[in-house]
Amino acid sequence: MKNQSIEIIATYNAETSLRKPQKLIATIFKDLIGAKDLAWRLFLRDISAQYRQSFLGIFWAFFPPIITSLIFIFLQTRNVISIADTMVPYPVYVLIGTTLWQIFSDSLNAPLKTTINAKPYLVKIYFPRESLILASFFGVLFNVIIKMLIITGVLIFFKVQIYVGILLAPFAILVLILLGIFIGTLITPLGMLYSDVSTSLPIVIQLLFFATPVVYSFPDKFPFSLLNLINPVSPVLIAARNLLTIGHIENIVHLLVVTLLTLIGVFLSLIIFRISLPIIIEKLGT
Repeated sequence: MKNQSIEIIATYNAETSLRKPQKLIATIFKDLIGAKDLAWRLFLRDISAQYRQSFLGIFWAFFPPIITSLIFIFLQTRNVISIADTMVPYPVYVLIGTTLWQIFSDSLNAPLKTTINAKPYLVKIYFPRESLILASFFGVLFNVIIKMLIITGVLIFFKVQIYVGILLAPFAILVLILLGIFIGTLITPLGMLYSDVSTSLPIVIQLLFFATPVVYSFPDKFPFSLLNLINPVSPVLIAARNLLTIGHIENIVHLLVVTLLTLIGVFLSLIIFRISLPIIIEKLGT
């Protein structure tokens, strides 16, 4: 234990000695590149464990968005809820919307989940901590490939016209993933210290779901219009869905602003993760 504490403290001192931001960023990039092989092994281990211990296995990646969509489709057909014009058939709108939302939700949960799973050996051995974030990113991409089968099936089944703009949809989906990774990485240090974070996260995500036009069209009445306007998930999810269904983006400026803030946020969250994790590991070790 003494040797472990010395190693942790030494690592912390080495990292906090990087006073120049540009040097810290360069070090993070270097460690991210160097951690790709370890991140890949961690990803394979987590995916194997996840589906090996599940009876239905990979089908769990399909069920959440499909079940959620069917509920809202049923409510809409029974006139329990009234949905404004969605420009495409409502089943297409809601199925693609809930699938994209699930991608964001998985991205947000992934960093904290991966880091908590690694807690037993975080305090025992030193390895590039960025590999945990990279492994969570690989895991999200794996699930995205599965979920794209849902979107492809919806487009084919409902005979949705394909536009050239669909080629830009992967860009919007990538921004959606990075937005989730950014928020997830930002809350991971706090989640390592307090289990309340991981316990309350599903509730927060559910509230955010209803604050995002996933199953309804963008509202034009205050205060709901303002709520969706300041919600960073809204423009990215809307852009991805529009590119998949109608081939163009309605508010590209909003999307570009969120994209820029997301890229900056990813770098900032990695810096916070790198600086704070040694301190947290030291606390966990004691």
